[in-house]
Amino acid sequence: MPVSNQYVYDLDRQHVFHSWSTQGNLNPLVIAGGRGCELWDYDGKHYLDFSSQLVNTNIGHQHPKVIEAIKAQADTLVTIAPATANLMRGEAAKRILAHAPEGFSKVFFTNAGADANENAIRMARLFTGRDKILSAYRSYHGSTGAAIVATGDPRRVPNEYARGHVHFFNPYLYRTEFHATNEEEECERALQHLHRVIECEGPGAIAAILLESIPGTAGILVPPKGYMEGVRALADQYGILLIFDEVMAGFGRTGKWLALDNFGAKPDLITFAKGVNSGYVPAGGVMISKPICDYFDTHFFPGGLTYSGHPLAMAAIVATLDAMAEERIVDNARQIGQEVLAPGLTKLAEKYPLIGEARGIGLFWALEFVSDTKAKTPLAGPIVAEMKSALIQRGLLTFTVENRLHVVPPCIVTAAQVGDALAILDEVIRVFSEKYAGR
Repeated sequence: MPVSNQYVYDLDRQHVFHSWSTQGNLNPLVIAGGRGCELWDYDGKHYLDFSSQLVNTNIGHQHPKVIEAIKAQADTLVTIAPATANLMRGEAAKRILAHAPEGFSKVFFTNAGADANENAIRMARLFTGRDKILSAYRSYHGSTGAAIVATGDPRRVPNEYARGHVHFFNPYLYRTEFHATNEEEECERALQHLHRVIECEGPGAIAAILLESIPGTAGILVPPKGYMEGVRALADQYGILLIFDEVMAGFGRTGKWLALDNFGAKPDLITFAKGVNSGYVPAGGVMISKPICDYFDTHFFPGGLTYSGHPLAMAAIVATLDAMAEERIVDNARQIGQEVLAPGLTKLAEKYPLIGEARGIGLFWALEFVSDTKAKTPLAGPIVAEMKSALIQRGLLTFTVENRLHVVPPCIVTAAQVGDALAILDEVIRVFSEKYAGR
């Protein structure tokens, strides 16, 4: 039988159980193949991917060097236990650490970002002998046991089975919790709030503060100047470890190798996944600073995964990071972000009252939609979903959360492709602004 959109759709609906969904309401998009920033279905309809799927295909779809590396590794050794020494695992760790801050010496490999955060939390508790983990309400750290409870957004509520998690408000000037009028006030008051949470929870009980370097799913909230450095100072003051979650923001997304490179704070542990090999083969991990590595030289680490450092995933990491360096993909993300995407989205925000704010860095941007700009009333989720459908119909794939549309193309995107996407956004937002602004 020839494969068709209908066949694949029916197959999915009969047999596949989807994440974060009410199963009976699903209408999944059928995708047959892809290349670079484009995807297509079996009917030949093409889509420009400005979601990078789940903000992970930083190197684009089907990069030939990465595909070839996976094939070559499959011919050599397709799998091996994590207790062995393996060439690709060592080379992957070496390349990852080349982009870490000074003082990081080893990598613990996981299957994805969620279990990377799980293991960073485990390391912090073992190293400090403390239990509590502080994380932000506006955050997402994964859907496994401790990671989903560390997550701040409401999806954690039906999943709160892990112990010892406390949340605080991170900076978000557009919807400030601190009655701030500018970034400086927001930073100062957010740090004071965090300080009080630390004091009230008992500094001697807190193992770590877990923060996304730039919160992604929560709205691409670039921290104000001085905030990350202030959190580092508070952690140092009370002997608390600092974990930066780079799962979504790392490896080129912000126009730098790691999002933390945009700030002056150095963490003790760094979690990663997604962009490290664009999700070609599932992989994640924890970059570990030397003091913590030294501790586990003489203390048992009670954790492990069957597929930790899987050879196919490691080969994909090596090829991805090499290709990103050789082809100056991080530089492209910075240049296209600064010169094309940022000005284009800013103009849309100035043009349409439906956009309350455009914010971001590199190729990591969000448009926040409001029905009333003065009251900042969030545009209803079903309307944003309707807008997403209109964009898909015009061939643009986007990533939406609540009242936000995240504009996050692969880091290889061209100026022409950004121009095409901006034209589609302009067309669709104009129609929705006429219909819903001021309501």
